[in-house]
Amino acid sequence: MVSTTIQISQKLQKELSNKKLFSRQTYEEVIWDLVEDTNELTDETIRDIREARREIKSGKFTRLRDLKHKYKIK
Repeated sequence: MVSTTIQISQKLQKELSNKKLFSRQTYEEVIWDLVEDTNELTDETIRDIREARREIKSGKFTRLRDLKHKYKIK
């Protein structure tokens, strides 16, 4: 295996740390998981995600707490 060093911002490092599934998971494992996730998405799924993000940005969503209140769920 060939090893290399890359430079990333502190913001990206924090983001990668937040994606770790367990504390000893390496950044390489985190990155591979992310690469796998994006490779598994179909074009339709990607379109759906983009549309959902647009809806959220425009305020077209209902919070879980609001639904719980509406349907009297604790």
